[in-house]
Amino acid sequence: MARATILGAAGFVGSRLRRRLEGQGIDPFCPAKGDPAVFEEELGVVYDCAGLTADYAARPFDTVEAHATLVARLAEKARFDRLIVLSSTRLYDSSAAEVAREDDPLTLNPAEPRHIYDLSKALGENIALTQTSGRGAVARLSNVFDWQAGAPGFLSEWLIRAAGADRAFTLDSSPGVARDYIHVDDVVDALLAIAAAPAPGIVNVASGELVENRQIAEVFAAAGWRVDFARDAAPPAPPCASVAKLRDLGVSPRPALDVVRGYLESLA
Repeated sequence: MARATILGAAGFVGSRLRRRLEGQGIDPFCPAKGDPAVFEEELGVVYDCAGLTADYAARPFDTVEAHATLVARLAEKARFDRLIVLSSTRLYDSSAAEVAREDDPLTLNPAEPRHIYDLSKALGENIALTQTSGRGAVARLSNVFDWQAGAPGFLSEWLIRAAGADRAFTLDSSPGVARDYIHVDDVVDALLAIAAAPAPGIVNVASGELVENRQIAEVFAAAGWRVDFARDAAPPAPPCASVAKLRDLGVSPRPALDVVRGYLESLA
């Protein structure tokens, strides 16, 4: 890879991607937000890791700017070999399908406030795929986790708390909640594979397995922790993202429970 650019290099996924590239002897261009050099330099492979997740509802206009407007500006003005836009498997949440595949039609509601996240991500995907002369690709990420300080997400919260002295804690969730979790290092593997593929299109970057909170709690219990839940709701499970395309690219994410088990064993 002759040239790489990471937008959002200070973020969770972007910072891990940057470390991986640097470990391979690649010095990626990591511009700050608003740096005009993005539209002046040859960018090579662009990894667009900039975006909003937890605070999208409180910042709707920033959400649209990050997920769609920036992608449009890149497609129109920037010079790049490939543009890889990070999106989300949350786009499948309104689907009635048991398994969600990349070419499935999406069900989005413009009148639903929560869907500003989904709609802006979908628009960014559309621009990357249709307005870049075949140089765009999309990585739809599921719930990414890690145990480094500051790692976002529900499972990351569990693992960060596990490193503390308290071996018993209560989480504000329900045991029956199910999600697809993927470790951030496996996400980086996927992004590099997408960059190397000739025409990847949309790729689900997920483990391909839904894991319930109670299953994670059982792994914690076996390692000497006690995890309780403040609620007992039983929401329907989201669609499980197919990872057939990801595996075709040579990436097989580790099962989340195995990763969690290995981490907890390292703390013993």
